[in-house]
Amino acid sequence: MALLSTTCRKDLEAIAIPRHASWNPVGLMAVRSYVREQLTALGAVEEHPFRHGSHEGVNLILKLPGLHPRSLALLVGAHYDGPLQSVGADDNASGVAALLELGRLWSTSPPRRPVWLVAFDLEEWGLIGSSVLAAQLKAEQQRLKLMVSLEMLAYTSDQQSYTNPAMGRLYGNRGDFIALVANARAGLMLSQLTRAMGQHVATKALPVLRAGLDVPAVRRSDHSPFWDLGYNALMVTDTSFLRNPHYHQMSDTIDTLDLPFLAAVIDGLEVALAQL
Repeated sequence: MALLSTTCRKDLEAIAIPRHASWNPVGLMAVRSYVREQLTALGAVEEHPFRHGSHEGVNLILKLPGLHPRSLALLVGAHYDGPLQSVGADDNASGVAALLELGRLWSTSPPRRPVWLVAFDLEEWGLIGSSVLAAQLKAEQQRLKLMVSLEMLAYTSDQQSYTNPAMGRLYGNRGDFIALVANARAGLMLSQLTRAMGQHVATKALPVLRAGLDVPAVRRSDHSPFWDLGYNALMVTDTSFLRNPHYHQMSDTIDTLDLPFLAAVIDGLEVALAQL
């Protein structure tokens, strides 16, 4: 059984606090400061401030060179803002804690290609931070190998629901797996990643057509703006509200999470993504 590192547990505790742009802006600023501090310990952090209506946000980016720095970069992101009326332990302290842990692992054991670690802001306001960055990268004609969104990684359950009940026959009715949801362009990488992650944690792949427009539930994270602009992108998720009854509730706390499962997901991500 995988064990969650002490540093990752500390990250969860620091991030799983009220941190919504309008409901608790002080909490959001505190988490932003914490995430910036943890990333800065690994290298130079780029801050990308943006404005949307009356709201302001900041994306944080750390670029790790990789063993082959001229290769197309892999962008791995997670949103650090939290839901309204929730401490957001699974959504999305789990994703940000995984992002920080991957940064620590890859800073000492670099992956094959460059990796951009991105902490997105204002996801809960409609994917604003990721939309801004995706549009900027597209305008700059910046190519990417793959964009990966870490979205709720730490909840397991004896029960699993689906938007289409027939999917239960394919994926099973126990919420004991991590899902990789990718657009068709990323299909070959999806198979490779599913196999590699499957050595560490039960992993199920879901390829989607038309940028997920026919299945709106699979678009509810920061990969969607990248899908819409033609990038290869996937979401790594415990399936969110299809499994976790604490979704967007004050009960989404650390003590509801399956921490060995989160540790196994991180182990799988470290190895699988480093091989791309």
